[in-house]
Amino acid sequence: MSRRKKSKKQDETLVDIVEVRDTAQDYLAKNSKMIFGIGGLLLLLVGGFLVYKFMILEPKEKQAMESLYWAEYQFSRDSFASALENPGKGFEGFLDIIDNYNGTNASNLSKYYAGVSYLNLGKFDAAVDYLNAFNPAGTVTPIMKQGALGDAYSELNDFEAAIAAYKKAAFGSSNDLLSPYYLQKYGMLQLKQGNSAEAQKAFEKIKAEYPSSTEGQQIDKYLANAG
Repeated sequence: MSRRKKSKKQDETLVDIVEVRDTAQDYLAKNSKMIFGIGGLLLLLVGGFLVYKFMILEPKEKQAMESLYWAEYQFSRDSFASALENPGKGFEGFLDIIDNYNGTNASNLSKYYAGVSYLNLGKFDAAVDYLNAFNPAGTVTPIMKQGALGDAYSELNDFEAAIAAYKKAAFGSSNDLLSPYYLQKYGMLQLKQGNSAEAQKAFEKIKAEYPSSTEGQQIDKYLANAG
């Protein structure tokens, strides 16, 4: 390439760069209000979230957990009505924690406790409502939720829904204590409904995977009934 052509090529490149820079500057000049408005909005949103988290949500969570402690204490004593509404010492029960501390972990956990409390009090429709509202996390609480739902649906004679819930509890995450317990419940209900093949599948899973469990130690008699 000749020196003149090379110089011309460099000039064209420089012009392109200048045009791009000028275009960007023009864009900023024409749209600065919008850009800074968006930036300000983002700062406002981030700042608002931090204020909500540290000045509202965390103190709210702490207060809710204090009430939850006393409600759980009554729950552990099988005082389900007290746990729901009046655990004592001026603290709130599960129902008030749910209503007054929405968005906290304590409120979410109280939905599970409320569901199980209503299950023990024989109020099975309420049990279903609160258990369905509970948002489980990890591997254990999903089993607990679905197992309790299976119990509630069974009490309502909605055996199709009960089987579906027990199946999720039994065949979902694996837990040495809970899984064989709900596998047995699932199998027994399937057997009651005349579905011996499904019952046998559940009982064989207990025998193969949880032989040392309480259910595993007596599973042969259930297998004999399903065979």
